[in-house]
Amino acid sequence: MIATIAGATGLIGSHLLKELLDDPYFDTVRILIRRPFELTHPKLEKKIVDFNDSDSLLVALRNSDALFCAIGTTQKKVKGDKDAYRKIDFDIPAKLAKFSKMVGCEKFLLVSSIGANRSSKNFYLKLKGEVEDEVKTIGLRSLHIIRPSFLLGERKEFRIGEVIGKPLMQIFSFAIPAKYKAIRAKDVARAMIAVAKSKNEGIFVYEHDQIKALGKI
Repeated sequence: MIATIAGATGLIGSHLLKELLDDPYFDTVRILIRRPFELTHPKLEKKIVDFNDSDSLLVALRNSDALFCAIGTTQKKVKGDKDAYRKIDFDIPAKLAKFSKMVGCEKFLLVSSIGANRSSKNFYLKLKGEVEDEVKTIGLRSLHIIRPSFLLGERKEFRIGEVIGKPLMQIFSFAIPAKYKAIRAKDVARAMIAVAKSKNEGIFVYEHDQIKALGKI
């Protein structure tokens, strides 16, 4: 089995990479990266790609059995440029889903967000809703949409909102509706791997309680 990850350097993606490399179910773990990556492992296959180059992506996706899409950016990284944000958070996942279908990899796992809705007035949630709706139209045999809320885990970049938000989320956890509760990025990664091993066909959406339960398997 070949598992392919887009976004392996992010918070969820880094946990996916570690868990998949340790999981004997998958023989090869392929990562799609834009620049050299130092980690080495007997199961790890690195594919440097240009996400704007269709041919490079199609070649990189060949023979994949499951594609984990955990790619994304932040307003800080794109300096508030909403068009640049959209090119990463919408264009790349939509293209990956389409190309997965083309190469015969019909098990697609997408990291979205709780509250994703194309009708939302919030830019981020609207964008996530649009991505979800787009990948649903592609006709993948097995589409799994993961909607976590606030993520717990150590990021490589500093985010002041998370430094403030994490303690507050934990203190007031009792008053927060279940689907909006914070969740460990590691549990999200484990949940994605669990559903990737399933034989279920169709479109599935997972929120906090389902993610947490699957992440404990």
